[in-house]
Formats: sequence, C-alpha cells, structure tokens
Amino acid sequence: MAPHLDFKHLGLSDEEVLNSRRQHGDNMLTPPERPSWIKLYLESFKDPIIRILIVAACMSLAIGIIENEYIETIGIIIAILLATSIGFYFELDASRKFDILNALGQEEMCTVVRNNEIVQIPRSQIVAGDIVVMQQGEEVPADGELLEAVQLLVNESSLTGEPSANKYILAETPETIAESTYPAHMVYRSSKILEGHAIMKVTAVGDNTEIGHVSKETTKNTEVPTPLNNQLNRLAKVISKVSCAIAVLIFIICAVHGIYNYFSLLPPGQPVDWIKIGGMCLKYFMIAVTLIVMAVPEGLPMAVTLSLSLNMRRMLSNNILVRKMHAGETMGAITVICTDKTGTLTQNSMKVEDVYGQTDDKLINNMAVNSTALLNADGTSSGNPTESALLRYVCTQGKDYLELRAQAKIISQMPFSTEKKMMGTLVDDNGNHILFVKGAPEYIMELCDMTAEQQADANAQLERYQNAAMRTLAFAYTFSRETDIENILAQKHFTFQGITAIMDPVREDVPYAVRACSDAHIKIKIITGDNEKTAIEIARRIGLWTPEDSLERSAITGQEFGQLSREEALKRLPEIKVISRARPMDKQYLVTLLQEQGEVVAVTGDGINDAPALNQAQVGLAMGSGSVIAKEAGDITLMDDSFYTIGTSVMWGRSLYKNIQRFIAFQLTISATALFTTIIGAFIGTELPLTVTQILWINLIMDTLASLALSTLPPSANVMQEKPRKETDFIITKKMEGFILFCTVAFCAVILQLLFYFDRWGDGTIKELTLFFTFFVFLQIWNLLNVRALGTGRSAFHKLSTCKPLLGVMAIVFTGQFLIVQFGGKVFRTVPLNVYEWVTLLAVSSLVLWIGEIVRYSTKYIKQHND
Repeated sequence: MAPHLDFKHLGLSDEEVLNSRRQHGDNMLTPPERPSWIKLYLESFKDPIIRILIVAACMSLAIGIIENEYIETIGIIIAILLATSIGFYFELDASRKFDILNALGQEEMCTVVRNNEIVQIPRSQIVAGDIVVMQQGEEVPADGELLEAVQLLVNESSLTGEPSANKYILAETPETIAESTYPAHMVYRSSKILEGHAIMKVTAVGDNTEIGHVSKETTKNTEVPTPLNNQLNRLAKVISKVSCAIAVLIFIICAVHGIYNYFSLLPPGQPVDWIKIGGMCLKYFMIAVTLIVMAVPEGLPMAVTLSLSLNMRRMLSNNILVRKMHAGETMGAITVICTDKTGTLTQNSMKVEDVYGQTDDKLINNMAVNSTALLNADGTSSGNPTESALLRYVCTQGKDYLELRAQAKIISQMPFSTEKKMMGTLVDDNGNHILFVKGAPEYIMELCDMTAEQQADANAQLERYQNAAMRTLAFAYTFSRETDIENILAQKHFTFQGITAIMDPVREDVPYAVRACSDAHIKIKIITGDNEKTAIEIARRIGLWTPEDSLERSAITGQEFGQLSREEALKRLPEIKVISRARPMDKQYLVTLLQEQGEVVAVTGDGINDAPALNQAQVGLAMGSGSVIAKEAGDITLMDDSFYTIGTSVMWGRSLYKNIQRFIAFQLTISATALFTTIIGAFIGTELPLTVTQILWINLIMDTLASLALSTLPPSANVMQEKPRKETDFIITKKMEGFILFCTVAFCAVILQLLFYFDRWGDGTIKELTLFFTFFVFLQIWNLLNVRALGTGRSAFHKLSTCKPLLGVMAIVFTGQFLIVQFGGKVFRTVPLNVYEWVTLLAVSSLVLWIGEIVRYSTKYIKQHND
C-alpha cells in the first residue's frame, strides 16, 4: 500500500482549470451524429430498383402526357411511395425503441480537489490535471494515473473484456505486468471501482480518453455494402440491360417493318410523307418505352421493404431489436462471427465450479464471514466478483450468509493485500478466537499443518484447476487466544479446509448455439482482452476448440497479431480461433482483414472495447445489457444477451432472403408473361384484352398482396443446414431461372392460345373477356403455391396450415375476384359467371399447380434414386 499522500496542495486553482479546459477540452464524448428524418427517408431512394422505378415513372409520364392516360404512372409512383415509406417508418420506429433502451440517468457527481478543498462537481466539468478521489462502487470519470491506491480492484470489462484487474501505484510496481492489457498504474473512464479507494491525477478527458478514441471509431461511416444491396444492384443492371435490349430490338424491328410496308405500298411518283413516317416511328418508340416500363418489377422494392420490415417486427418478438432494416437479412449471409468472451459467451458473473475438500460448517463460515461483498436482491453483487461467487455458493448450500455474519462476533479483519495474497477475519466464538483466512493456495498451504501426501494431493488438484484456467482460492482456520492477526499468522499451525475453483461460467445455451452455427457453415472466432489460457478454456467448453487445434496455429495474442505483416495475417486468419489480450483496434483490424478475404462478418460484444469492430462489421450484434457506445455502434441489439439468439437471427435472415427470391420469381414470371405476350401479340395482331381497372387489380395482386403473402412465410430450420451464399452469387439462381422460364412459356402458350381463339372464332363478348380476366387471375393464385414450394424440394401442401397469411391472401384474391366479376359491371367490364364456369376456371387454371407438383415429385424421386 502506498503511503498516504498530502494531496490537497496538488489540486488545481480556478485559473488552472480554465487553462486546462481551453487546452484539453471538456470531459464530454462527442455524440454520434444522427441523421435527420428527412435524410433517413431519402436514404431509401438509394435502392437500385427504386431508381429504375423512378426512371420508369418518368417514361410512363411522358407517354401519359401524349396519350392523356396516367393510370400506369400513378401506379408506379404509389409503388415507390409505399416501398420507401414502409421502410422509413420501421427504421424510425426501431430508432425510437433503441433510444428508450439507451435512456441514461442524470450525470454523476465526482469528488475532486480544487483550491485546496474537496468539492463535488459533475463529471463533464472534470479537466486534465484534476485530482479525483474515488471510492468503492463509483465509476472512473476520466483516464488518470494513480497517486494513491488502497486495496484497489477495478472492473475493466466494458473496456478490456476482463472482469477485474488489480491496480497499483507505479512507484510500488515499477515492472510492467506483461499479462495486463493496460498498465496497472492507470485507470480508465467507464471502469468501475469494485474494492478499495484511490486518488488519481487526470491525464485525459473527453474524446482524448481511451473510451473517446474507441467512440470516434464507432462514429466513422464504414460504408460496407450489404450482400442484398450488392445482389439487388446486379439484378437492377440485368433488368435494365435486358429490358432496354428488348425495347431497342422491338423498336428497330417494328420501325423497319413499318417503313418497309409504307414504301412498298407507296404509289410511284407520290411524295414521301415524312411526317407520317415520323409519327409511325414515334408510335413504335412509345411501344418500346412501354415495354421497358412493363419489364420493371415495380412491386419488388415494396416486397423487399415489406419483408425486411415485417422481419424487424417479428424478430423483436424474439428479443432481437433490428435497428437497421437490411441487417436482419444480412444475418443470413454471414460467414464469420467474431465474438467477445465476457458477457457474451460467459455470464460475466463468477461461479464456484468445484470444491476440493470437505464442505462443512466451518468452510461455509469462512466464505460468509471472511468477506466484504454483498449480494443484491436481483442476483447481482456489490464488491469483489470472486467473493460474490463464494457467497452464491453459500446460498446454494442452504445457508444465509447475512445471518451467519450477524451471528459472528468479528474482532478484527485483515483486508486482502498484494503482499500477503490473503484475507483474514478474527471471530470470537464463545471466548475462543477463530481466525479464518482465504487466499492464494500456495500462501495458505504454507500456514497449514499438512502431511507430504496431503500437500501432493492438493497440489495435483490445484494444477488441474489452473490448467482449466480457473481462479483458485484456498481456505484455512486456526484457534488462538491472540487478538493480533499478524501474530497469529506468524505462529502458523492452521487447519487446511480446501480449495475452490472459480470461473465465469459459459452461458448454458452457447454450446448448442455454436454447434448450430457450425452446422450452418459459419466460422466463429473469439477475440477477447482476457488471457490466453482462459480464452482457450472457454473455447474448449463451448465446443470451438478441438483436440486437433494447437497454440501455434489456432491461438495468438493481440500484440503478436498486430506485429504480423498484412500478408502473414491474411495467411494465418483461416486457422485462428482465439485472439487473447486484444485491444479495441485489434478487433477492428481483424474484421477488416476478414472482409478483404470476402467474408461477411458479424461481431458480437457488450463492451466499449467491442464498439469499433461492431461498427466495421456488416452486422454488429450488441448485447442489450452492454454499454451505450456498443449499442450505438451495433446494427442489432440482442435484448436477452443470448448467443443462442444469433443462430435464430441467421435462420430468420436466410429464410427472409428465400422469401425475397420467391417474390422475385413470382413477379418476374408475371412481368415476363405480360411482356412476351405483348410482343408476340403485336406481331400476330392481338392485344391483351384487359381494361385499366382490371390491370390495376392484377397489379395489386402482383405487388401488395403477393409481397404480403410471401414475406410472411414462416422461417424454416432447414436453411441452417445450407452453406452461406456467396457475395458474388446472383439473386436469381439456376432453379429460379428454370422456374421462371417454364412458367413464362406455359403461361404465354395458354394466354396466346386464348387470345388467338377469341380473335379468330370468338364473338368478342364481355363474357369471353370476363372468362379471360378471371383465368389470368386464377393462374396467379395457384402460382403463389408453386412459388411457396420453390427451392424447398417439398410439396406445395407441406405444412401449408402454418402459412396462414398466404392462405388469407389467396382467400382475399379469390373473394375480390368473385365480387369484381359478379358485381363489378361496367367499372371492371365484367358479367356474372355461373357456378359451372367458376368451377371450370378453378379446375383448369389449377393445372399450373398440379404440373408443378408432378415436377417436384419427379425431381425428388430422381434425386433419391441417384443417391
């Protein structure tokens, strides 16, 4: 212990405070910049499909001005507004929930020395050079160098990942403790005093503190694009190129064909009517532009937005608060999880794992009485985490530690010190004095009367505990008439009671979650501020570290990792599973290197030390009980602090992506059918016999109702057996291409045959047009079931009862179609149909579903036969 300092004369004067504030600033962290609601809304217009829709709306408006018809333009604009507004609302709502979660209390007051007096000031008013007095239970208000430290134990888990660290004055311990992540004579803002008291001189305030440097990294915009954004960008480019190519081709063919016919029919000697030719070309140009507008899947942005938004709401019911909409889907694409240890994999609460020796009343008394810690009603503790673990153990033995303390008549107490490595409490037991001691096993056993065999047995057990990275404490007692603890210790002759093995236990659900992630082909890397032996033991307990792993290949310290060249680091990364003694920037550097290798990275953490990596990763997963800065840096907050929830998030993300793929397949099938039917119909002289109001109803089915049906399909656990998709993968897979092509050809063949029949042999009655309109709608109803089964390898009827929203949408569409046909009249240009016609239409159109079922069954049978 350092000699007590006369520190009052060291306090700053008012003038020195002003000078320090001018030079070093206030003790306030610069808050992260929050975008305004207008900027947040405009962000949604960066979606590539939205941009294509805006171009399509402009083209449609130009045609509308010429033809005085604005229905298509209005429909596209409504689709744009719905898609952008839904996403904006859900992100704003998530932001509000996050602010409530992060609500902070009023600023704490701190004790400082100024003008030779001890005064209380708000934390924000502390300046560099201030002398700060800190007591047990207080939070360190700024970075500083210790001037005095009495039995000081500091919780640095929010900064380093370590649950606690002993702190000393530099003069007392001139050597650098190699195992410490930060110097032992320094304390840092956000750390908490667990035991003892101290006086420090402030060396850094505000953004210049260690937490301030970390906070700056969390406010940087890393601009890492999400996999879905990349894939939608590719899809937008493909749609643009294909639609433009088709439009240009159609324009050239129609223009050449029209001009050729004009000149072939032009009588000799008659002047060329260039105005007529220009009008003809303008007409064909408008047709080409119309084809581009038709090719754009205007329902896709709303479907994606609705899927992501509903996913946010449904994940919230699973204690997953998604702050950034695309993060929910990106979880389905992650390939690596970089996780902190303390508070993420472990409970951040020490527990007695094993006791060597006999657990009798005297040992329980030693644990309860020879302690200064307290347990709170909510299960948390005040004081030393190791002592708190002992008190919890006492409670598990059916004893009340407070009652035992009340019954004990404590004569004197010797606090734990780094010199003696033990703590002692002298108790009066009916006139007899009992001295209980606990501490480092090697020191306690020196005091005890033990045979060589007993010592060898105890040392063997101690070695097993230490190899398992457990903290160990030994216990002993002795009777004495002395009242001076030092004299009693000098006499030795203690009775050895046993050794406790204490460890921050792994969360119960973590090993299962690690297996689930492994089955999903997701790699896990532990990066922690704790020591190497403890980190590896945790990795072993959760099933990450296997007998095949070695220290040379699979583990490295943060310092060693930082000393590697970039090329060496990239080469070693695939095998590294544990990085110990890591500082905040080591974690961010690891994430950056993994991203360079094409990995999609998720980072979990609860401390300030995790914030830069949380911000850098494609998905930052902050714990709900973690620090405010960690939650600010994260994209998703796990409100139950459960690592198991990460596996649930992956399942939701992968299922969501498949639902988006299903909608793309559904809408592109309809768009391609309408597009090619229009093109082929133009060549054979027919048109789609649909009115504007009928097209609006079909668009409602294609966009809003279909997206609602497909985005609400429940997640499937089977997706966890698949490999993560690559960032280079196209969102339209080979299976989707085959599905879209098959359905488009089939639909076009049937529709064109009907059109050809109506054109050649039909009467062109409203009845025929009603039959065609209803048949076209029913094709889409049955195709929803086909799309639902896409990529599953199962029947469309498999667990169909669990898809209530899908069934509801199908019922709504059928009911809407029935009401439109039976009562729509002139508005929808329909006439009522009889029961026979309804049944016939349903039966014939359902062939689309039955053919799909035959294809799925055949594919499954062939696959099983080949296997």
